Amino acid sequence: MGAREAYQKKMESQLKEWNAKIDGLRARAERASADIQIEYYEQIDTLRTKQEAAQSKLQELKRAGGNAWQDLKAGVETAWKELRNTMDNAVSKFK
Repeated sequence: MGAREAYQKKMESQLKEWNAKIDGLRARAERASADIQIEYYEQIDTLRTKQEAAQSKLQELKRAGGNAWQDLKAGVETAWKELRNTMDNAVSKFK
């Protein structure tokens, strides 16, 4: 397996992990009071939007030919960083 494939697998694994965390937040939201549910769902919507952006960047990277994927890697890393930060903030907010 080359560096590109290993990187893609790593990113796909991270997306799955974050998806599970978002699902966990949704489960907590369903048990929360109505006022808190609104906050949960706003955070979940934000996370889903960032998750979709990260997934899109990963798909773009997968379609890139040759060494072009290295150029796209920076965009993927930026999307990942934004999603990670938003995820960390949401999880710590609702602990």
